[in-house]
Order: sequence, then structure tokens, then C-alpha cells
Amino acid sequence: MTTYPLLNPESVQRRLVALRERLDELRQLGDVTADRLAADWLVRAAVERVLTQLVELAAQINTHVVTAAGKVPPAEYRESFASAATVGVLSQDLAAKIAPSAGLRNILIHQYLDADLEIVANSVGEAIADYAAYVREVATWLTAQTGTETRRSSPDTTG
Repeated sequence: MTTYPLLNPESVQRRLVALRERLDELRQLGDVTADRLAADWLVRAAVERVLTQLVELAAQINTHVVTAAGKVPPAEYRESFASAATVGVLSQDLAAKIAPSAGLRNILIHQYLDADLEIVANSVGEAIADYAAYVREVATWLTAQTGTETRRSSPDTTG
């Protein structure tokens, strides 16, 4: 069994909360089609931003838990999912399924003009399903490591 002497559960927890919030935002957008993305720049910007944040937040979690296990940090976002599976945080199946989302993130960040709106639109439903599964698996793993349940939302900081 892998041990995680350098694990910062609060860091993972905060990112899981942020992932849940981003997933809720995608759900609130309703049906996303290529035509809608082409016609509504605000929806397109929101979808693209949320999709990139999902990958980045997950990669941050992946990198943290891999390094907390004393392993070499992954060099790329895509690789981080397989690395997280290797140390027992994710199932191999989910890691393989979700890793390609890092490629879409790279296109959205680095090759904006080349983004195929049909692919972007189709990825919304996949992202909701895959990243919801990611959150569940990481939350289950974190609970097993810490013995405490994960938070569903950000703590109230208003007073």
C-alpha cells in the first residue's frame, strides 16, 4: 500500500470543491451545441474556461498526490492522470478515459483559432460525466487516507 507522508488533504479538498463548482456551472449552461457556441461568445468563453479549469484543477490534484507519495511529478497534464492511477488515487479505466481531456485543454489554451466547436460542444457532456467520476474517486480515496468526509462546497467565509 502506498503511503502519502507529504499529503496536504486541505489542498486536495479545496480543489475538489472547485471542481464541483465548475461542474455545476457547466450543468447550468444547459444544452451546448456548436451552433450555440458560434452564436454566443459569452457561452463559448464560459465553456472554454470551465473546460480548461477542470483539467488544470485535476492535474494539480494529481501532481500533488503523486509527489506526496514520493514519486516523480508528471511532466504533462495528460500524464498526471496515469500517474495518479499508478499511486492508487484513480482507477486505471478512469485515468485512461479522462486523460485525453488534457489535449482539448491544450488546444483551447494554445491554438484557439484551431478549436473545432463541434468537438468543444461534444466534450461538455463527457466532461460532466468524467470529471464527476473523477471527483467521486478522489473524494473516496481522500476519505480513506484521512478518515474524514470531503466537503461538498466552499466553507462559509462571511462570518
